[in-house]
Formats: sequence, C-alpha cells, structure tokens
Amino acid sequence: MNPFRRDIPLLAFCQAMMQSSNSLAITASALVGFALAEDKALATLPLAAAFVATMLTSIPAAMLMHRIGRKAGFMFATGFGMAGGALATWSILEGWFWGFLGASALVGIYNGFGNYFRFAAADSVDAAHKGRAISYILVGGVAAAFIGPNLANISRDWIASAPFAGSFAAIISLYLLSTLALSLLHLPHVANDDDDVGAPPRPLRQIARQPKYIIALICGTLGYGVMSLVMTATPLAMSHHAHHFSDTSFVIQWHVLGMFAPSFFTGQLIDRFGLRSILRIGALLGFATVAINLAGYTVWHFWLALLLLGISWNFLFIGATTLLTETYRPSEKARTQASNDFAVFTTVTLASLSAGALQHRFGWEMVNVGVLPLLAMIWVAIVVLGHVERSGRL
Repeated sequence: MNPFRRDIPLLAFCQAMMQSSNSLAITASALVGFALAEDKALATLPLAAAFVATMLTSIPAAMLMHRIGRKAGFMFATGFGMAGGALATWSILEGWFWGFLGASALVGIYNGFGNYFRFAAADSVDAAHKGRAISYILVGGVAAAFIGPNLANISRDWIASAPFAGSFAAIISLYLLSTLALSLLHLPHVANDDDDVGAPPRPLRQIARQPKYIIALICGTLGYGVMSLVMTATPLAMSHHAHHFSDTSFVIQWHVLGMFAPSFFTGQLIDRFGLRSILRIGALLGFATVAINLAGYTVWHFWLALLLLGISWNFLFIGATTLLTETYRPSEKARTQASNDFAVFTTVTLASLSAGALQHRFGWEMVNVGVLPLLAMIWVAIVVLGHVERSGRL
C-alpha cells in the first residue's frame, strides 16, 4: 500500500499528539516550575529534564527499534508518556517540584522514541520523496498549535486548588489516542537495513567526517537550540512584563503553528528552490526573531517573533533532516540517526536548562543576544554547503 495513504497519515497523527503534549508543557511547565521551586532560577529545570531524557533515550530507542521494529518500539514508549502525565498531576496536587521534574523526564523518554516518526516516514519512501515525507509528518504538529496551548488554557483550573494539574491529567488521553493509531500501522517488523548487500556499514566516525553530515548536524542542532532557548524563556519573559496567561497561550499557539504549518509546503519548496535556499531563509528568520524581540515587549512583539522563530525552526530542521538522509546507507541508518538525535537533544537540553537562569538573572535581552553566535555558525555552515556542492566534495 502507498505509505502516503496509510502509514504516513498515522505517523503524522501520532506526531500531532506528541507535539500537543509538548506544546502544553511548553505553555505551562515553566510556570508550574516557578510556582513549585524554592529557587526560582530552576523554573525551567523540569522542561530541561524532558530534553535530557529525550537525549539519553535517543540512542537506546534507535537500537531497540532496530531489534523489535519501530511499531513495537513506539507502542512501548506510550506507557512512559501516560505515566508522566499521571505523575505530573499528582506532583502538582502535592506541591512536589522534584516529582514534577521526574514526570517531565518520563514524557521526555516517550519523545525520544517519537522523534523517530520522521525517520520512519522517510525510510518508507524512495529517495526522491524523503523531504516530502518528513514534511508531512511535521504537518501533524499543526494540530498541536491549537490542541496544546488551548488545552492548557481550558484545563488550567479544572482542579481549583492546583492550577495546571488538570492540564497534565488531560495529556494522558493524547497518549491513549496515539496508542490506538500506532496499532494500525503496517510498518515492517524490522527495517530493511541489509538491503545494500555488498556495501558493509562504515564506522560512524567515517560517516561523521562527511561535510554534508557535519553541516546537517550544525543546522539541526543549533537551529533547534536557538528555538528551544528563546521559546522556553518566553512564558517567563511575558509573565515578567505582566502579560496574562491567555496572552502567553496565544503566543505559544502561534509559535507552534509557525513550527509546523509550513510543513504543508516545505518539502515542495526544497524540491523547487533547493535545500540550501531553504536553510538560508531559516537562518535569516532566526536573525529577524532576535531583532523583533529586542525591539519591544508588547504581546505583538512576542507574537511576531515567536511566529518567525517557529518558521525558522521548520526550515532548518526539515532541511537538516533531509540533508542527513543523504549521508548514510540503509545499513547505517540506525546509528547515524541515533547519533544525530543525541547531538540535537544534547544541545536542546543545554538551551532549555540555561533559559530559566538567563531570563531570571540577566533578562530577556541577554536570552536573545545569546543566540546570535549560534545563528552565525548556522549561516557559516550554509555558506560552506554551497562551496561543498560546487566542488563535489559531498
């Protein structure tokens, strides 16, 4: 059966449920952490814990799914997500900061598996359609722009004595829906990693020395890091400038929409204008985000900046993922994908962990100035990609 008719829509739905949970957490976690933590500089630590867990899970998840198949691996992981939702609810009710941090880590373990939805889609189609398949998976995040922040806003006071406890209870249903969708997948039990007979897998260090791999890694890791740092600090910055939570929810909703709505056409844009052009636009939108954030503190400054930040991430992340798929053989994909995602979420972890401290101790301006060197490195990598393509040293 054509994967664009069955498996890819199901994977996109699972992506939507995962990102809905994540966007709810982005909207609420820093505020919950701020309320529960004695040291307010630790407000974003639970969100960072989710990224730490995702980082540490990325390699074991790839190895496990290589053995038991992606469908079984994805279904196994939903148990961690549901446990995380339950523990988060209980921890908020009890006022237990460290329990809430542990709950975030459980959700991060699920994300460590779920981040392979895009690779599962890419590996189910031929080379000419990989960029489009990856884009379609990320389209699932469009629903998350509406589900996550609105669910956080609606369910915030379901339990009057414990703000946001109801919100984290609600995410359990998202994981249950994912389990149902995953049960309908027809992915092969084990990926066809040995199809390239006669081409034995190369050592990972040899793969990692390829210019394309290095450039994909820089654009993917730093692009995600920039997005995570600014996004994680935004709810705290808006609270500091006396904006209502409904305004924060509105801004995060449009940010998530910016992250995923372009996926309807990012693959086609790559096909038409070239991968390098899309990466270049992504980097320029990152610089624009910083300029707008430094220009003012109104809701509309936050809204436009976070919208552009989401589009920037979309172009850089899809572009980097597409470029990465050009660097490995089928027998090498598990290790290469795992090493890439480990690097990505190491960077995201550091970014989200430092966001709260930067915002609390130095302010919103320093958060934004701090990402400029990362954006500059991305720009240099894109320039080098042009030289590499012209020289033929791929």
